Amino acid sequence: MTERLSPGDTAPDFTLTDSEGKKVSLSDYRGQRVIVYFYPAAGTPGCTKQACDFRDNLGELNGAGYQVLGISPDKPEKLAKFAAAEELTFPLLSDPDKQVLDEWAAFGEKKNYGRVYQGVIRSTFVVDPDGKIEKALYNVRASGHVAKLIKDLSIGA
Repeated sequence: MTERLSPGDTAPDFTLTDSEGKKVSLSDYRGQRVIVYFYPAAGTPGCTKQACDFRDNLGELNGAGYQVLGISPDKPEKLAKFAAAEELTFPLLSDPDKQVLDEWAAFGEKKNYGRVYQGVIRSTFVVDPDGKIEKALYNVRASGHVAKLIKDLSIGA
């Protein structure tokens, strides 16, 4: 597993396919603040809650100058169904080979009920306009995470 990212690190660039089949690169957002979040699987209860929290707070986040990108190992077709079902209006990106997940240290060892396995580590990053990591949050909770992020970023304060 790649070493975890920390504030001040350069955010690893990526180009991934979104739910509509378009290529999206982190470098497309240079000059803007970007929230990049990694989640295990579209359509699961926790991931749906988290995505809907971002959706419900997107106006406030965008208004404060933040763009949101969600990344999972799901194929674009599954992401398209998820986006349509939940009315998600921010890009959902597909990383089926987990290369970007690995580069951002968002894939690795997890424990559940004493069992150890490899999986997606629910993580959120704030990338500044110069492409540097401003915040690196690993093992975040699906519920309440977006509200905490908004508070930590002093949005709407």
